[in-house]
Amino acid sequence: MSVDRERRDPDREHDSQIYQYTQQREALLSFHAARSDQAVRRKNRKPEDIRTPYSRDADRIIHTRAYSRYIDKTQVFYLVENDHITHRVIHVQLVSKIARTIGRCLRLNEDLIEAIALGHDIGHIPYGHFGESCLSDLCKKHDIGKFFHNVQSVRFLDRIEDQDLTMQVLDGILCHNGETDDVRISPEPCPDWGAFDRKVQTNADGIRSGAPMTLEGCVVKFADTIAYIGRDLQDAQEVGLVNTMTDIPLECKEVLGTDNRAIIDTLIHDLLNHSDADREGFITYSPEVEHALVTLRAFSRERIYNNPKLTAEREKIRTMYRILFLKYLEDVEAERHDSKIFTEFADSPWVSRDYIHSTSPAGLVRDFIAGMTDRYFLKRFEECVLPHRVEGSFR
Repeated sequence: MSVDRERRDPDREHDSQIYQYTQQREALLSFHAARSDQAVRRKNRKPEDIRTPYSRDADRIIHTRAYSRYIDKTQVFYLVENDHITHRVIHVQLVSKIARTIGRCLRLNEDLIEAIALGHDIGHIPYGHFGESCLSDLCKKHDIGKFFHNVQSVRFLDRIEDQDLTMQVLDGILCHNGETDDVRISPEPCPDWGAFDRKVQTNADGIRSGAPMTLEGCVVKFADTIAYIGRDLQDAQEVGLVNTMTDIPLECKEVLGTDNRAIIDTLIHDLLNHSDADREGFITYSPEVEHALVTLRAFSRERIYNNPKLTAEREKIRTMYRILFLKYLEDVEAERHDSKIFTEFADSPWVSRDYIHSTSPAGLVRDFIAGMTDRYFLKRFEECVLPHRVEGSFR
């Protein structure tokens, strides 16, 4: 027997033991939990390995270019220089941790929860939700529809970087938003890839297409709110938009608590006490907590998200988006391959050729800008509008 054969045989035996352990572990999950043998991929280019399909998806997401750009994307407070406020990369970690805590208590699939949580905000763009509205206006003007960050997340992972993720993960990412209207969520089946693609298009058309196909996806939707609602108040205090956490409405203090830690603790425990993962299969808060949460969102909208101190520079940002969009659209249409949109995006080996050949010039510009960090966006803008200075001589 060759040395190579001797090395391979124990590996196969060990892999079998790992697979058996995974089956035993998943047998302990709740009735409505997603299991590994239910995972569906679009292309199946590579055989599965010792990881569960959903754990493998989490690894694939972490190694994407899009994931690495979380590091400098705004969560709420754009144009604020403060290392102690939340950026998108921290928010994603918080969502993952909170969602996995909930999932463990409800005996759901933590691997699936982690993958959805890690990828759920990849489609967010420079300057947060306001940047999204700026880009959406430009997309509509150039006849490619509105822009939605949840659809963009799927586009980055499924088309641009072509990661061949499972439908369960992509569906959870697509359906993570819109949590402000959700009081009780139950999974809605998605039978095949045709149905999923129609679901993506429905969201791209601006119509919410319902709940995720898994209870794990439902958990991530709730965890998204739990991660940001108290943290945004904490950050608002850090940057001087809220004096103290005691400024929040009395009802919210009495029901939810007066700091981020208490709010997270209250929301998680209430969710666990009122959700059902074994019989009917749904995730929900109590009416009392849901009402307090709605009140707290309204307070945050007025005192934080629409605060004049935060919104004062918005028209400048809108102008920046317009200039960059038109500049790169002109570069694509003129096929200027020395432009950044080619050298750092369209001509890059990590971008799918199928995507490039099937996407319009305006679509390429949308996706290039959507992938930018705040810092990179500002640098490209300065490059477009500021004259280049020569140091010493032209030699």
